[in-house]
Amino acid sequence: MAFRALLSEVEAEASAANITYYPCVKDAVSFAKDASSPFAYKFYNKDEVILGKKMRDWLRFSVVYWHTFRGSGADPFGAPTLPNARGWVVVDGDLSKQSRKQILEGCIRRVDAAFELFVKLGVDYYAFHDRDIAPELSTIEETNDLLDAVTDYMKKKQDQTGVKLLWGTANLFSHPRYANGGATNPDFRVFAYACAQVKKAIELTVKLGGEGYVFWGGREGYMSLLNTDVRKELDHLAAMFKMAVAHKTELGRPDLAFYIEPKPKEPTKHQYDYDAQTVMAFLRTYGLENDFKMNIEPNHTTLAGHSYEHDIVFSCAYDMLGSIDCNTGDDQLGWDTDQFLMDDRKATLVMMAVIKMGGFTTGGLNFDCKVRRESTELEDIFIAHIGSMDCFARGLIQAAHIISTNKLQSMVDSRYSTWKSTPEAQTVESGKAKLALLEDFVKNLDAAKQAVSTVPSSGKQELFEMVFNDEIYAALRK
Repeated sequence: MAFRALLSEVEAEASAANITYYPCVKDAVSFAKDASSPFAYKFYNKDEVILGKKMRDWLRFSVVYWHTFRGSGADPFGAPTLPNARGWVVVDGDLSKQSRKQILEGCIRRVDAAFELFVKLGVDYYAFHDRDIAPELSTIEETNDLLDAVTDYMKKKQDQTGVKLLWGTANLFSHPRYANGGATNPDFRVFAYACAQVKKAIELTVKLGGEGYVFWGGREGYMSLLNTDVRKELDHLAAMFKMAVAHKTELGRPDLAFYIEPKPKEPTKHQYDYDAQTVMAFLRTYGLENDFKMNIEPNHTTLAGHSYEHDIVFSCAYDMLGSIDCNTGDDQLGWDTDQFLMDDRKATLVMMAVIKMGGFTTGGLNFDCKVRRESTELEDIFIAHIGSMDCFARGLIQAAHIISTNKLQSMVDSRYSTWKSTPEAQTVESGKAKLALLEDFVKNLDAAKQAVSTVPSSGKQELFEMVFNDEIYAALRK
């Protein structure tokens, strides 16, 4: 029997069971500035207006399906630590021993648990991979039938709650077939399967009214150059992207935002979408720069050897920032730890960039984060999200203050003042200058005894850092 034919029965049984998945939090989390409870927002007041927008519209918080409802607490050195007694199926187990109804029941339970959390947290968005919401079955037709049934139910839950899909994506990295890549696999059959999976995931995203779609190439890279034709693999990757662009247009959603999520390594030794600048160069090389923007995950940025905000700032500078997976890593660990950000300084730097670009249009702050393996209680899921949401709310308040006072920006402008005051400099920026013009300019400086000093002008880095810190604390005092 088709999964869709079973849906009404499974849905009715789930409704009759009326399971509460988070009894530890009875009511929706609300704003209470002076609350001592960890189950209250002290700074995230979603309808408070800052610089002409509500907090919720600046921040556009989203909860992820994978870590939150699929994470087990397992790591390379240890078994799962998060109890299956949470009420939804964390590990699917042996699907061959489950009936079609049991498989669908597991998916529906997870949907119910997810939307209960979304509503109690008061977030407006969520995100998922196709394999988060339903497992892969023996054939692509059977797998897609299950996805159709589960997303039918998810659409109902969206309509009931008002929670929306920020973006969807396809998991092209977990199944053994993708060990050598998805779109960059040397086996054409695997490439074809990856494209078919992306096609369906885009269709599901459109069906659920998603605002965007993410491509993360965890296996799109290499472990050894000896056995790799890098140009061929990148050509194939671009070919898949071009087919995806054509497909969203065929579906009547040319406005569906496409994002690429950079990461330098892990699980591959080298990942082709190493960082934001690498991805921008790739897009321009293949004529895709108008079809994609970036989904930046700062933990990936730091793995690339950059500062936390680096890829966000660079993406904003070229109008290429689409969305942010707002997690962080651990400076003492060399892998992607996907922790909840609790650092005001980093949150402020992120929100300064977001404000300067005018805010998100289709993206948001997506919590691609997981509670620590040792955080085994149900309430830890709430505490982690609440704490990080408050952190970014403070970041927004502090960033708005810094931008409004204009102290830092005026200091930056001062560093570049000669580019504004010198006619020859403006000619350079207009693209009309020639090297001879600048040679004459330097000769005139020499003649007027105004040659550039051998002592460079001070960058005033320490002063910038002092003012930044002063502004942060001034915003909180205010």
